[in-house]
Amino acid sequence: MKNRIILLVILCFVLLNSMTSCSSIPEKAQPVRQFDVNRYLGTWYEIARFDYYFEKDLDNAMAQYSLNADGNVDVVNSGYNFKKNKWVSVNGTAKFRGDKDAAALKVSFFGPFYAGYNVVALEDYKYALVAGKNLEYLWILSREKTIPENIKQSFISKAQEIGYDTSKLIWVKQDKKSPFDK
Repeated sequence: MKNRIILLVILCFVLLNSMTSCSSIPEKAQPVRQFDVNRYLGTWYEIARFDYYFEKDLDNAMAQYSLNADGNVDVVNSGYNFKKNKWVSVNGTAKFRGDKDAAALKVSFFGPFYAGYNVVALEDYKYALVAGKNLEYLWILSREKTIPENIKQSFISKAQEIGYDTSKLIWVKQDKKSPFDK
């Protein structure tokens, strides 16, 4: 009986995970096509984001992407927690949800649980607008610690077309050198 309960709990987790990964992009969003993951690898600085519990009180946030032996993407997210006065980082893995030509991935930092990571706008692999699984997750990223105003406005317009309330964006301070920066 105990084994059946454990099996039922495991099946529920698998079912929940598969249901959430099916809806891994907002309805009006489309991932970038002709996506070249090799050009996307490297360091990206977070310019703006919605406020999430897992990035609470972080500034100087950045993400570093590299290919691993399985052909998936290793992810290192880091930032400076200004309330605790310390640098923090977390490691994860991203996998393509389908065709590797489309910038539709799923990322996990916590075992078998994945969330949507969708590049919905990309300027010369220098600036990216990333949508999460729904309208509660949004990032503006840059290879530099700043972004040109015209690209910023273009990304904000694109996010609004998708349905995001861009007034919720937090503009991230990028004023420190990270010990995680390569």
